[in-house]
Amino acid sequence: MKTLDELKSWLSQVKEDIVDPERRMVDAHHHLWRKDHRREQYLVEDLWEDTESGHHIEQTVFVDCRADYFTGGPTMMRPVGETHFVAQAIQQTHSNPGAAQVGAIVGHADLTQGAVIQEVLQAHLDAGKGWFRGIRHHGSWSASEAIENSHLDIPPNLYTNPNFQEGFACLAPLGLSFDAWLYHPDIPDVTELALKFPETTIILDHLGGPLGIGPYAKYRDEVFYKWKQDITNLARCPNVIAKLGGIAMPINGFGWNTAEKPATSEEIVSAHSPYYLHMIEIFGPERCMFESNFPVEKVSVSYHVLWNAFKKIAARFSESEQDSLLRGTAVRVYRMEE
Repeated sequence: MKTLDELKSWLSQVKEDIVDPERRMVDAHHHLWRKDHRREQYLVEDLWEDTESGHHIEQTVFVDCRADYFTGGPTMMRPVGETHFVAQAIQQTHSNPGAAQVGAIVGHADLTQGAVIQEVLQAHLDAGKGWFRGIRHHGSWSASEAIENSHLDIPPNLYTNPNFQEGFACLAPLGLSFDAWLYHPDIPDVTELALKFPETTIILDHLGGPLGIGPYAKYRDEVFYKWKQDITNLARCPNVIAKLGGIAMPINGFGWNTAEKPATSEEIVSAHSPYYLHMIEIFGPERCMFESNFPVEKVSVSYHVLWNAFKKIAARFSESEQDSLLRGTAVRVYRMEE
């Protein structure tokens, strides 16, 4: 793994002119965390270094990443520490109104605890100071040792687990949405969940996690065909929203993280367009939003290059549709200030 300085040097090899630099945009998915034994820091200043690289990013959505959990007290309450941490970061962004503002928080709660999790959800809402919007509970599990499973030590088929669904039922009464992160073989589980809980808004992260390593490495066409079928079925659920991004990670198998140079926007467009365009076709621009998934994607591509790719993909749509994809859907779904 590259050090922070090595990564910055490597990413600097690809510089591009900014496409449509005045376009208003919202980054619908990013993380913040302090430096620890697993990762380099990515705090508000680091986020701004990326968002101010040329694009007009007005707001962002923070999504859970096990950042600053409480280290003591009841285990199920510990994720609330992350919401305290991000609420403080939001107040920091207000000191620089010209920079991107973190406009919404998605945290974590262990929904397998069942109905008692309502106490944790209320604690998140209190700690979020008006910015807390929803919960993400990873469902990313694979039987292959080549594929890293969620750090939450989850069972397979989490989203069909009765205890999980009991906790999930607590979201809608509190006005909370759910971000689903899983690998592509389990997309039908999200469809089942969406049909059972039609009153809950479900946001599918990272295009449903199409895998490209381990047992899937030699079967990209087959994976795409299965993914496409399952996504088409999922899109029939009107309470599901799609995030477009998050597939430049090593698990997706495109190999940019080990290449001599990071990806260019044209390489991203060439490799990823079939996924994005199918998603937009069946969900519609009003149910799709672009996401950076930074700094996770930073191992493959720089921020300004990634958003150039997104704009190039969006450019084939009308002006109003581009605004939905790059800003409007995220503002509406995460109930952010205009």
